[in-house]
Amino acid sequence: MAIIAEISIEGDEFLLGQIIAEHPGLSVEIERVVPADNRIMPYIWGYGTDLKAFEVAMNESPNVRSIAVLDEYEDRALYKIEWEDPAEQLIAGITETDATILEAHSDEEWLFRIRFEDHSGLAQFNTYCRTHDINYRLSRVSSMDEMESGERDYGLTEAQYEALSLAVERGYFKVPRDVEYDELAAELDVSVQALSERIRRGADKVLQDVFRQRNSRNSRN
Repeated sequence: MAIIAEISIEGDEFLLGQIIAEHPGLSVEIERVVPADNRIMPYIWGYGTDLKAFEVAMNESPNVRSIAVLDEYEDRALYKIEWEDPAEQLIAGITETDATILEAHSDEEWLFRIRFEDHSGLAQFNTYCRTHDINYRLSRVSSMDEMESGERDYGLTEAQYEALSLAVERGYFKVPRDVEYDELAAELDVSVQALSERIRRGADKVLQDVFRQRNSRNSRN
């Protein structure tokens, strides 16, 4: 049975995290990963004020074969990165064990939600990480049955839950709003950008789960 593993990892444990750590004005979200021969090509969203410096750093890295800007907006951009083999060992290990990255983003540390075909896949991934000296923390493992049950936390991290619940409590989603981001950020002692990302990602998880449940019920009717 497929399982969902939630892990956290410090940025210095893998190559992409190391590069991101050099740009404090940047946060990153992995959208999907495509294996190509022996190389790994992640598609990532970059957010913040340090996008151009990040692009320069990636182009200058000996571990990056290419980086392409696919979509670009004022404060974010979608990139396709092609690593030299075997540069990005963490993401390579995920694909090597036939796992799927459901969510991966940088906040105060990197958070991953990964789907494995069964518990043996997670065990293989753990062995891979030990072999390559990659340290991570496993915070939760859920079966697909548990994910589909009525008792759910929507996959929210503690930081996302805290930010989203405070926004609801303080009336951020009311029309008109009772509070703004800067007030919520000050109360949580985080940057406005960090708060915005937590609320956006948290709301996206909740809404996707709600619509997934509704679509599942409709398909059975």
